[in-house]
Amino acid sequence: MTDSTRPLPLALVEAAEQEGRTAWLATLPGTVARLARAWSLSVEAPFQPGGQTAWVAPVRDRAGAELVLKIGWAHPEAIDEADGLGVWSGHGAVRVHAAEQTHDTSALLLERCRPGTPLAARPEPEQDEVLAGLLGGLWVQPPAGHTFRPLQVMVDQWAEEFRQQLAAEPGLLDSGLAREGIALFQRLPSSADRQVLLATDAHAGNVLAAQREPWLLIDPKPYVGDPAYDALQHLLNCAERLHADPTALADRMAGLLEGVDRVRLRRWLFARCVLEAPGDPALADVALRIPID
Repeated sequence: MTDSTRPLPLALVEAAEQEGRTAWLATLPGTVARLARAWSLSVEAPFQPGGQTAWVAPVRDRAGAELVLKIGWAHPEAIDEADGLGVWSGHGAVRVHAAEQTHDTSALLLERCRPGTPLAARPEPEQDEVLAGLLGGLWVQPPAGHTFRPLQVMVDQWAEEFRQQLAAEPGLLDSGLAREGIALFQRLPSSADRQVLLATDAHAGNVLAAQREPWLLIDPKPYVGDPAYDALQHLLNCAERLHADPTALADRMAGLLEGVDRVRLRRWLFARCVLEAPGDPALADVALRIPID
């Protein structure tokens, strides 16, 4: 359990303080203990420094199987994680063994990846190929009657936050670039020629080396929408190549992703760079160097 000999992950503590989640953090030891009893788990020390929204630790079940217990505070982007993993059923992503959702907490009992080395430890060209292969298998049609939200919901929420930020800090970003970027960002979801189940946060830090399959995705944030969107977080994480030649980077990834048009991916990348520019001003220059016609 979480006690004086098993300190809370540093990243989680810092994020909880910044986000006003200290009350939730205080309930975490009790939640861990309750789930350990309910799911018959032996809980080890949490991974350090850990993620920013979830407490994650290796555990063993009654049969001795190695698993992972993930307990996070509820946040909109991740509320369908268990359902998405259930649809993928272990194909390209970790399996989910149990799940619980309350008004403020999401708990998952997940497959453990061994050795668990992040794909981020490998050279970026290899990351491109692995991620493209994984995404191609994850892009399935959602089941009939599904409750996954459309990508447009997330896009509109981020667009509103972007507008509020610019309104609060006039001059933060060129107004013409801001208008063009956010307008395109909100138009793109509705013009997609297919709708598939997306991970939306697929990047090399969220892909781990495993034995059942060479690489498995963790921590998806499922939505339904345009597959071209799913390449974006990886592209943004490849900072050196992104700043050196964003068009070449986008075109390479589009070439690796089956059915993804390179101009469409460029447009998504342009829009996301504009959206991220208030926090990283150099991305405004990157956006200006991406041809979108």
